[in-house]
Amino acid sequence: MQTTFTAQQLADPLTARSNEILRTCVHCGFCTATCPTYKVLGDELDSPRGRIYLIKDMLENSRVPDEKTVKHIDRCLSCLSCMTTCPSGVHYMHLVDHAREYIEENYRRPLPDRALRWVLAKVLPYPGRFRLALLGAKLGRPFRRLIPDARLRAMLDMTPRDIPTPSLNDSPQVFAAQGIRRKRVALLVGCAQRALNTDINDATIRLLRRHGCEVVIPRGMGCCGALTHHMGRTDESHGFAAANIRAVAAEIDGEGLDALVINTSGCGTTVKDYGHMFAGDPLEADAARVAALAKDITEVMADLGLTDPTHAAPLRVGYHAACSLQHGQQIKATPKELLASAGFTVLEPKDSHICCGSAGTYNLMQPAISAELKARKVATLEATSPQVISAGNIGCMMQIGSGTGVPVVHTAELLDWATGGPRPRALRAVA
Repeated sequence: MQTTFTAQQLADPLTARSNEILRTCVHCGFCTATCPTYKVLGDELDSPRGRIYLIKDMLENSRVPDEKTVKHIDRCLSCLSCMTTCPSGVHYMHLVDHAREYIEENYRRPLPDRALRWVLAKVLPYPGRFRLALLGAKLGRPFRRLIPDARLRAMLDMTPRDIPTPSLNDSPQVFAAQGIRRKRVALLVGCAQRALNTDINDATIRLLRRHGCEVVIPRGMGCCGALTHHMGRTDESHGFAAANIRAVAAEIDGEGLDALVINTSGCGTTVKDYGHMFAGDPLEADAARVAALAKDITEVMADLGLTDPTHAAPLRVGYHAACSLQHGQQIKATPKELLASAGFTVLEPKDSHICCGSAGTYNLMQPAISAELKARKVATLEATSPQVISAGNIGCMMQIGSGTGVPVVHTAELLDWATGGPRPRALRAVA
């Protein structure tokens, strides 16, 4: 693709990076075949290729974003399926992130949109605030039919029936390895996950300790910044990320770390991109060090190997591949191999590369498209007749769980159970 950015425009590092990305696109259209929004809406402008044209025009002409451009870019899930499909290596993730930041800085949204995005940015990354919001939403759920705004109804629909009490394992501390210490790792405890499902971090800590890992919860660590990053709220997202970088770097420089373990794949994709996010920043070197240590829990367990994985019932597991894991981090076979080695029968649904429609806050801001994608995903998973559905991302778990009666658990919970941990709470009614 030809571009005509001026030398002055290219002096901006973000524009220079977007120019590089745009020039790699050859207009082939392979991305449209795997784009979830294009499959649902059938509009070229709701495909990666169409959005690339809109972004190019907007950035190249330094123009104020119009409603049409914003609408189609907002509809992007950032599932990154297009990056897996693209034969030219177009790094769409960095391009759409830049477009969102540009829109946030140059476009004034209608008041209801601004209010919703402000609330999400000020609540979801803070577990305490989010927990209070969930309690309020639970009280309001019986009155959902009286609420005219579909996005507010979607928030109520996503509220779990049981809101867990805070886990004592989330506070800064060190968990000793069981037996001989093989690794010293930090665990990113996250933000929304701490309010929605405390079992995931608890299971992850048990699993790692059982396999010889000393597990550190660093002081000062919290939200990875992904939620606000995908809204284009760069100052906020970088503030969260900087706090994590400093916290993890302090552990690296102290007793050292072998890995930064992440059990929410949406966070993992963002943390592994910290080096790019902080390019040219005083924290760039530390950001790169932290990004290099970031590992999904399944990557770490594949390296360690499962010890005596004979304790779980041999259930049929419908495996949902989170987009941020299979496309964002290119981790595809590892979770399935681990589950199989733990004695489970792993079932993969049709069109497993297509997004479930969660995508961070997408199911709250684009409820109609998200609901269609959820229905398709649930149908393909249920077609495999699973006894349990497994995923590696809390957003996917909440999305799929709200549309099926099949229990949905984290992959780490199943691996913990298989190697001697308790039966996952969601499975205690399953024979």
